[in-house]
Amino acid sequence: MVTNIETEDPSQPYDVLIVGAGPAGLGCAAALKECGITNMLLVDQREIGASFDAWPAQMRMISPSFHSNPFGQADLNSITPHTSPADYLHSEHPTGPEYARYLRALAEYYKVKLQSGTTVTQVSKDDDGLTVETTDGPLQARHVIWAAGEFFFPRQSLKGSELCLHNSEVTDWSELPGVEHAIIGGFESGIDAAIHLARQGKSVHVLSRGEPWHQDSPDPSRALSPFTLDRLKDVLNNASGSIRFYKNANIVEVSRVGEDYVMIDDEGEPFDVSTPPILATGFHGGLGPVAHHFVDEDGELFFTEESDESPTLPNLFYSGPMLQHRQSLFCFIYKFRARFGIIARTIAERLGHEWEEPLKQYKERGFMIDDLSCCEDCTCAVETDEEVAPAEVEDYATAEK
Repeated sequence: MVTNIETEDPSQPYDVLIVGAGPAGLGCAAALKECGITNMLLVDQREIGASFDAWPAQMRMISPSFHSNPFGQADLNSITPHTSPADYLHSEHPTGPEYARYLRALAEYYKVKLQSGTTVTQVSKDDDGLTVETTDGPLQARHVIWAAGEFFFPRQSLKGSELCLHNSEVTDWSELPGVEHAIIGGFESGIDAAIHLARQGKSVHVLSRGEPWHQDSPDPSRALSPFTLDRLKDVLNNASGSIRFYKNANIVEVSRVGEDYVMIDDEGEPFDVSTPPILATGFHGGLGPVAHHFVDEDGELFFTEESDESPTLPNLFYSGPMLQHRQSLFCFIYKFRARFGIIARTIAERLGHEWEEPLKQYKERGFMIDDLSCCEDCTCAVETDEEVAPAEVEDYATAEK
């Protein structure tokens, strides 16, 4: 795809500048293009879909793709209502590089203008709109959508983190040396790492503050996905390796003692392992230099319900996995894409563009949800009839280590 960093009229600011060339940024760009907005630029530190290209070789999308679009049910991993990764990639759970191919195909289709290799350092108000300070100089825009992802900002705040390996730094689990591994963190990324290591015949210890493997929540973002639970059951029954689970393991420090790595919890209890501990502790939010624009009077993260706009800097919007409304997390693609149409509608209205007919499919297929009461009660009418966890769990404080 040809990089084009020129506005339609170089003397005028961009109508929209989008920071981030992942699913959130491209999804918003596609919706705006449908509304006829073309004076638009995407900027990114890397290239389109770079975070997905950096996934470990074995990692897959946990939400399933299926081409159900003809029946009005959009593929869960699509970022427009009329495309399907399942149809394009012929895969139900795409790899990272496969999904990046889907994103690049959409960028090509919509003729998205991308300025890569650019880091944004600040967004501020000026007389004509917003000034976006970058490592390549300032850019002017009437509206800015912050859609930077999280993958390249791993959370490594644990004391002794430099002795550990964050799961995002792994390119291939089969190439990790050693026969025994400890994973700090028991949610999706931690269990995903444990599954792949056990399939390689490794002995794996999963240390978690809580018990995500036992959790059953009405919000699918707060419990392990069915895809992960299915794989976990299969590994525990069939893999040549093993997985042991430890609850109440609030690890606060990692140190090196001789050839071993020692993890210590908040009660001073140690746990030794012969290989660098694997951090599955998540990521820092991708809001970076604009985080302060999305904080309310109580210091809490806040997005306006009307349009996911900053409460303090008008015309600055957010799209991506940090989005939350009314205690509900919008951290999966099929969740935060539900607001693409809302942001596009707001910007189209402010620029005087028609949006109702162009965004009709967005409204019909869940890409334009403006009634947030739908997110307050997600409880299934039928309760689960079996225990979620497929394995015995040890209490960290009493387990033999």
